[in-house]
Amino acid sequence: MTDHSARTEGAYAAAGVSIEAADRAIDLMKGWVEKARRPEMIGGLGGFAGLFDASALTRYERPLLATSTDGVGTKVAIAQLMDVHDTIGFDLVGMVVDDLVVCGAEPLFMTDYIACGRVVPERIAAIVKGIAEACVVAGCALIGGETAEHPGLLDPDDYDVAGATTGVVEASRLLGPGRVRPGDVVIAMEASGLHSNGYSLVRHVLLEKAGWTVDRQVDDFGRTLGEELLEPTRIYAKACLDLADRTETHAMSHITGGGLAANLERVLPEELSVRIDRSTWTPQPVFDVVRRVGDVSQPDLEATLNCGVGMVSLTAPESVDTAVSVLAGHGIRAWVAGEVRADEEHGGRVLLEGQHPGW
Repeated sequence: MTDHSARTEGAYAAAGVSIEAADRAIDLMKGWVEKARRPEMIGGLGGFAGLFDASALTRYERPLLATSTDGVGTKVAIAQLMDVHDTIGFDLVGMVVDDLVVCGAEPLFMTDYIACGRVVPERIAAIVKGIAEACVVAGCALIGGETAEHPGLLDPDDYDVAGATTGVVEASRLLGPGRVRPGDVVIAMEASGLHSNGYSLVRHVLLEKAGWTVDRQVDDFGRTLGEELLEPTRIYAKACLDLADRTETHAMSHITGGGLAANLERVLPEELSVRIDRSTWTPQPVFDVVRRVGDVSQPDLEATLNCGVGMVSLTAPESVDTAVSVLAGHGIRAWVAGEVRADEEHGGRVLLEGQHPGW
């Protein structure tokens, strides 16, 4: 993943950059990267660019390339507090790949970027291990990346991760607002937890305001606070591609920063509205704990966190049963949470109604 042309320590090491540590990190990560291959991937680590055989796209009549980039945000602070680094890759891959898949695009390959204050080979390898394992779950290749050591800019044990992915969709199968119709059903797909958004709020409420520590046992969670906060982001890519292939699904929305309403509005035509019934699901305990401990209003909570829904599809009513069954086959609990309506007064908006059981 790292490309260093120099091979001497000397002055560079005196400045705080260890080429030897970078080379050791590459050796440790090679096996994991090898697991995240696709047949179209050419070559291995060490080149200046990753190569992907684009002749595979000839089977498309009009292939549209899609791309997405993102990071993990302040969830990395939890990984650093816990000294657990092999799950954060699932958050990175989930953030970029599932943004891509909402238009119906199959993720083909991904690159990553890790910036750190000091290269600790075992830590870098653990991060890449998580990224590679998540790429396998998503069905894309980890085609390349970069590890950059930034002494003086980042503290020795600090790091941040980012990534980008590229995919392809047949133009005639592109999903989006243009396909959404009145009567489409909102199918909500359960989140695994907080995923990778809103951690600035969560950390402020639980770690700073309440003074909790990551090793605190929380009865509501049945585990420690740190274990709950580090729960990896669910990756929906393969399930959503299967959903698009086997049902009359018109649009999808990845529920990330901004919450359910704001993200669903991104795929909603101006003349239509969606009404979501909160009574159709109970968010995981972590959302209620943040709400109660931090005295966070429900509108603020819903504008920041996914509140238990990680992905949404807008699907024709005759496909609902099949859709729920398809998702269940991928281990994802899904349910009908609302409906699309023609609405001149509230056009383009998502309205949350009712209340979650027990709230």
